[in-house]
Amino acid sequence: MLSADNFLHIGLAHYIFLSGILFSFGMIAVLMRKNVIVMLMGIELMLNAVNLSFIAFSKESGNLNGHIMVFFVMTIAAAEAGVGLALAVAIYKKFHEVNIRFFEHLRG
Repeated sequence: MLSADNFLHIGLAHYIFLSGILFSFGMIAVLMRKNVIVMLMGIELMLNAVNLSFIAFSKESGNLNGHIMVFFVMTIAAAEAGVGLALAVAIYKKFHEVNIRFFEHLRG
């Protein structure tokens, strides 16, 4: 007989499935958009999906290696956001629009 405990248990497969969906949404945002801000948000979504996978596998295995990796991924994400937003501001100042095709005109 089915009990309420069977429905309330969230296992590794649930976390991995959610992580895959989040990663897919992030990848679609990066591949389909030309706005730099939306692309940066898509990259952040993909990094958070990877963080969710690290935490899920760390919880499943019972060690802290996944938590340590998440710390490094968050550090890289913060640096990526800072550099990406600085580039977006430079593009907006020069072209009054934030579009990915203007990146090639930033040389010189």
